[in-house]
Amino acid sequence: MTQTSAEPTYRIGEVAERVGITTRTIRYYEQLGLLGPEPGRSKGAHRLYGDADVARLTELLRLKDLLGLSLEELIALADTGRARAVLRDRWEETTSDEERDRIIEAAFPLVERQLELVRRRVEKLEEFARELEAKLEHLAAERRKLR
Repeated sequence: MTQTSAEPTYRIGEVAERVGITTRTIRYYEQLGLLGPEPGRSKGAHRLYGDADVARLTELLRLKDLLGLSLEELIALADTGRARAVLRDRWEETTSDEERDRIIEAAFPLVERQLELVRRRVEKLEEFARELEAKLEHLAAERRKLR
C-alpha cells in the first residue's frame, strides 16, 4: 500500500504489538499474499504499514478466529474480498447502468462464495452446540439418579 505523507506509518514490530501477533506471522501473511507488499518497495527494504494495512490484518485475524478458518480458506476469502473491492472501484468509476449491471452480476458469485463459507461454519457450530446440549442432558440425568 502506498503511504501518503499525512498517513501515519508503522514498522512491523509496532503493527505486531498493536494487533497482538508476532512479526513472523505478519511476514508469513505477506508471503501468502494476505497482506500485500508496498508497490515499488525494493526487496529487503523496510516495510512501512499504514492504518489500512493494520485494519486489513485485524479483519483477517478476526475472520480466522471467528470462523475458525484454515489459512487456505482465509486466502480464498481474502481473494474474494479483493475481487469485490475491484468491483466497488469499477462501480464508483462508472455511471453506466449497463456497466453497473455487469458489476452486480460479477459480485453475486463472490458474495455467495463468502456466504457459503460462513454457513458451513454456522452448521458446524450448531452441530457442536447440539452435542454439548446432549452431554448436559446426560449429566443432568446422571445427577438425578444420584440424588
